[in-house]
Amino acid sequence: MRALLSVSLALAAFTAAAANERPVPPRPGLDFQSAETRQMQSDDGANPGMLWVEQGAALWRRVEGPEQRACASCHKSAADSMKGVAARYPAVDAASGALLNIEGRINQCRKQRMSVIAYPYESNELLALSAFVSYQSRGLPRKVAVDGPARPFFEAGRAFYNERQGQLNLACGQCHNDNWGKRLRGDVISQGQTDGWPAYRLEWQTLGSLHRRLRACSLGVRAEVLDYGAPEYLALELYLAWRGEGLPLTSPSVRR
Repeated sequence: MRALLSVSLALAAFTAAAANERPVPPRPGLDFQSAETRQMQSDDGANPGMLWVEQGAALWRRVEGPEQRACASCHKSAADSMKGVAARYPAVDAASGALLNIEGRINQCRKQRMSVIAYPYESNELLALSAFVSYQSRGLPRKVAVDGPARPFFEAGRAFYNERQGQLNLACGQCHNDNWGKRLRGDVISQGQTDGWPAYRLEWQTLGSLHRRLRACSLGVRAEVLDYGAPEYLALELYLAWRGEGLPLTSPSVRR
């Protein structure tokens, strides 16, 4: 009975904390963009991110390695096998216990199933396959697991989100929880949702991963800029995905 009571109290505390951590209602990143940017994203013929989706479709079918395999060799049609996958990531890999995002899962498959080298972070190939896989879940609601083996990663991401960092001594939540909708210089502060990544950012003039955006935020508050795929950013990615639970995926999105 005491054990059940403890579990119930812990669940109640978590639910109460969640109510304060999740913006109500959650709003996608597109809501904070200009009308021109929204129009560009909504038209696949004008959305430059679709170029990477098309490249990803070709890479999906490309045969490589000593065993002459492609992604399609195992997974067949991406429209069927990858539907809903990106909505569940990041996720803990059962075999290794590691937290993997879509990029990490792609590279794990390349090394373990295809016996070929991993793609570097931010390479066109990895961005293209990530965009292609994410595209198969477009319109589906985000729902990640944060219990069981995912719990330590989730708590680490939550701590990172709420930690004041850098010379400006700012935490993620001070912008994206406390001040979303307000203006910062020429921009409207968003909720910091991740529904649209990887995304084509007009400032970059190319597609970029979520970790590239996180690195830009670290630089913006004059904090340590971590490596792509750093455990801290992976944990933060899981927390952000939970924070935006229910938002439909929109990658490849367009951002200013």
